[in-house]
Amino acid sequence: MGRWEPDARGRLMAAAIELSLEHGFEQTTVADIAARAGLTERTFYRHYADKREVLFAGPIDLHALLAESIAAQADSTSPIDAVATALDSVSGLMQQNREGSRLRQRVIDANPMLRERELIKLASLGAAMADALRARGVTDPTASLTAEAGIAAFKVGFETWVNDATDAHDLQHHVSECFDRLKAVTAGR
Repeated sequence: MGRWEPDARGRLMAAAIELSLEHGFEQTTVADIAARAGLTERTFYRHYADKREVLFAGPIDLHALLAESIAAQADSTSPIDAVATALDSVSGLMQQNREGSRLRQRVIDANPMLRERELIKLASLGAAMADALRARGVTDPTASLTAEAGIAAFKVGFETWVNDATDAHDLQHHVSECFDRLKAVTAGR
């Protein structure tokens, strides 16, 4: 087995996506994923708690990235602009693997349990942003509403990006456009 080859996490994720698209997520086992990646089950469990996590654990802590980005904004930055800037930084990182994101989303969309897990992940990212806004002195319900609105704009922008067959725009463009539309809606335009 090629267990000492680099990027075990990436290989496991790619194997999980491939197998899930071929056979379905429910029918794919950890043993199948590890074998396809050229690794052992033990190595799989060193990286992931279960087979769902292989689709949801990213290479960076998004909660920390979002909180740090919001905290780094100038005091004069509005809450919605702080959230937009934070999500723009996440979008920039995700942009690097468009085809992988598309395939991952196909697996998630085909499985109700994974769709639920995706919503839980988005909710936890929204909570992290709301906490970061509160740390900046933004009170509730403004902090919560702003974070939830930001997650909605990100989610719609992401869906537009992965379904954009023309590849005309990057993820940051789609998310930014959603924030612009959100601001227009709240301004009554």
